[in-house]
Amino acid sequence: MNKAAFSLEKYIFNRVRIDFDLNKLSELEIDFKPSGSFKQMNPNSVFDLKFIFSAKDKGASESFVSVECHATFKFASNIQFNEIPSFFYANSIAIVFPYVRAFVSTITLQANVPPIVLPTMNLSSLEEPLKKHTKEVQ
Repeated sequence: MNKAAFSLEKYIFNRVRIDFDLNKLSELEIDFKPSGSFKQMNPNSVFDLKFIFSAKDKGASESFVSVECHATFKFASNIQFNEIPSFFYANSIAIVFPYVRAFVSTITLQANVPPIVLPTMNLSSLEEPLKKHTKEVQ
């Protein structure tokens, strides 16, 4: 059996903002903003994914929930930036999303308000924005 091309090393929710005074319990708009940084290292290259989830009332200018998750992925070998497999971008988001989904549900439930329960989602449309917002660092 072949070894996986990359693996999730760690993740952390380093920024959470909740302001239910901004929530009028109307129709919800959600947004995802992925970005990344790649560092070529010996023996394994590393990719840091920043994945931001936000929710706001439809038509509102400001979100009432914002969660930022940082995840670190390690590649099985020392690859270069242009050698990142095309499937990595969509798959890295798909790996992190269940953690974000569970965290958002938990923090909103613990606030004693109707929780935000995100459905299982196909986030493959975020592949291109992640590629576009990924940079190589030294």
